[in-house]
Amino acid sequence: MRGSVPGPSSATDSPGGIRPRATAAAVAASALLLPLLGAAPATAGPAGTAPAPDRLQRAFAAAAAEYHVPPSVLLGVSYLQSRWDTHGGAPSVTGGYGPMHLTDARTALARASSHHDEGAEDPRGDDARPAVRPEPRPVATAVPARLSTLPRAAELTGLSPEALRTDPAANVVGGAALLADAQRRLGEPAGADPADWYGAVARFSGADDTATAAAYADDVYAVIRAGERRTTDSGQRVTLPARPEVAPERAQLARAGLRTAETAGTECPPTVSCEWVPAPYEEFGDGDYGNHDLADRPASQRVRYIVVHDTEGTWDGVLNLVQDPTYVSWNYSLRSTDGHIAQHVKAEDVAWHAGNWYVNAGSIGLEHEGFLTDPDTWYTEAMYRSSARLVKYLAKKYGVPLDRQHILGHDNVPGPTASSVPGMHTDPGPYWDWAHYFRLLGRPFHPTAGKDADVVTIRPDYASNRPVYTGCASAGVPCPAHGSSEVRLYSDHDETAPLIRDPGLGTAPGTGVNDLSSRVSTGQQFAVADRWGDWTAIWYLGQKAWFRDPPERRTAVPAKGTLVTPRAGLASAPVYGRAYPEAAAYPAGVPVQSVSPLPYRLPAGQAYVVGDEVPGEYYYAVTYDEESHRVVRGQDRYYEIQYGHRVAFVRAADVETVG
Repeated sequence: MRGSVPGPSSATDSPGGIRPRATAAAVAASALLLPLLGAAPATAGPAGTAPAPDRLQRAFAAAAAEYHVPPSVLLGVSYLQSRWDTHGGAPSVTGGYGPMHLTDARTALARASSHHDEGAEDPRGDDARPAVRPEPRPVATAVPARLSTLPRAAELTGLSPEALRTDPAANVVGGAALLADAQRRLGEPAGADPADWYGAVARFSGADDTATAAAYADDVYAVIRAGERRTTDSGQRVTLPARPEVAPERAQLARAGLRTAETAGTECPPTVSCEWVPAPYEEFGDGDYGNHDLADRPASQRVRYIVVHDTEGTWDGVLNLVQDPTYVSWNYSLRSTDGHIAQHVKAEDVAWHAGNWYVNAGSIGLEHEGFLTDPDTWYTEAMYRSSARLVKYLAKKYGVPLDRQHILGHDNVPGPTASSVPGMHTDPGPYWDWAHYFRLLGRPFHPTAGKDADVVTIRPDYASNRPVYTGCASAGVPCPAHGSSEVRLYSDHDETAPLIRDPGLGTAPGTGVNDLSSRVSTGQQFAVADRWGDWTAIWYLGQKAWFRDPPERRTAVPAKGTLVTPRAGLASAPVYGRAYPEAAAYPAGVPVQSVSPLPYRLPAGQAYVVGDEVPGEYYYAVTYDEESHRVVRGQDRYYEIQYGHRVAFVRAADVETVG
């Protein structure tokens, strides 16, 4: 997607501006925490000094004592919500604030749509069928309870919504009050044994079904048993000692009054919550149909890719869209508040999501609830973990390698033709934490070669890597400083040098949050072209591209990899956005699809990292009747390469491998 500009946010207190009367317990809690409340959440305290590094730890202890919540429960819930980060007081993608992710999402729902409504890209991406141009659909605007926990915390504590949003210690108090309230509503005593709080933790998730609530609570208790320790984004050192002996009382969940989700037919691991919300396969209008194609994968063709999207819309609205037969589709949606998953299209069938038919025909699409351009844009740990479990399950089932050549962002999918390149989408954007995601996948990005290797893996430190982006709120205006997975590229070893230009876009490169001209992403691999002091150059879009790579804070790590370069005697090799078969491979009745190069070349003397070797392949599916569907395979072979920010393809006949 091209991230949409967010609307204005509201920071009002209770309706009418009237502050609710505090209870005696709430007043006591406020008094106890007065030394902790009121300081800026992330940086400077009085006289420009940083807050004490144990301030947040003390806030957890004080709030747990006041509301009689076991400290390990409060810390475990907060870790799953935010990994104890404060994000400078900025909201998450669902309007959640602070280390407890207390939600106040009234403004987020006001612009709920879908990233498929943005830009010029045809989500199906097939020249053989008229372009799918979905119209924006009406979406629900009611705020569900799971997105309104902050106002409830304000009622319980007597603290102002502003304090709960901006002060981490107050936010922790609000979370403790919500847990204590959930325990009371379940009829459970406020005891010191963390095992007795399973039902309250499940209810804290905001989930309305037992499977999601149980998956969330199980994750919290896994954190409690294993323990955690980290320094947060505001420099706070927080520790949760391991409690391996804790065995939660899961029977409490039966009294929580939650619904049972429809799970029949879902393809998900047992460690996540997953329900079946089918996308319709229906005919409509003048012989048209939607919103996906039936297939027989992997028997008919290999599943090669898993594509990570963000929704640019909130949960309820996005689920309405995918159930519209005149709209487009994706295989799974993931909810940010608790990691709940809805499956819409069987993995054997082809969803219309990536804007490139070759990629669609060989991929599974995952939409994550979120907004690319939201200030601070952050995703919950619950959603990251749920997504990683789903991807590991799918990758194992379908033989998809767990690397950045096969686990793609939508922003890594190439335009299938030259004319489509400028309109391709840019989600999930620079704020998706690929390094953390791959650690959860069990495939962290480690060095795999010596320091002078010919290949590097991009791996900046997410928290401290903060390139300037513009256009989150309005064109040209800097976005809030924030950690990023992406690294900016220059035409020389100097940050005043021009940025790398993408010849396929036809526009000058810039710092816009949606401008991918001169950016590489964590986990991507490139051939080293040169080195100069603190700088490393790579081959990128047919050019030598430089990025800062100082020894004390490496931006990339050495790696091994197979490289391709033009065959001897060729000045350059054409680059393609899809790996289609040669004309002779098409049977009668299947129109020949053009093998048209993109406006890029792979010049002699340059090399690019190979992600995979694939056959020329085309899935012909332009009618509702499956009888006419065909998989066409040719003799031509292609290499998938990391060419720029997006992957691309070169014919094996045009190149030779090295390394």
